[in-house]
Amino acid sequence: QVQLLESGGGSVQAGGSLRLSCKYTGTTYSGGTMAWFRQPPGKAREGVASIRTDGSTTYAESAKGRFTLSKAKDKDTLDLKMNDLKPDDTGMYYCALEGWGPSMATMGETTFGTWGQGTQVTVSS
Repeated sequence: QVQLLESGGGSVQAGGSLRLSCKYTGTTYSGGTMAWFRQPPGKAREGVASIRTDGSTTYAESAKGRFTLSKAKDKDTLDLKMNDLKPDDTGMYYCALEGWGPSMATMGETTFGTWGQGTQVTVSS
């Protein structure tokens, strides 16, 4: 069974940076798009960035130019480097894996159904 474990959240001031990491454990990673989503307080979960098996990436408009997604060579760790953070970036950030599950969300044409427990990011002005 696949498990996703996020780390790296915290509280920063506007303009600061954070690096989130997602560790893929359980069944050996066999492909599939992975992504980071976030859920701001009182709002719906939204896709932030995704990376396909071929390494191509997609970013939400709000993340372009500020966030960088990268996957380690062993393909079991997915990092999201976030620079120039803004108060609107505040929320719970979740790592996700393409597929079906009891809770699902989409980013672009990809549906995600496996989630980590989330890591909180708080940006103060």
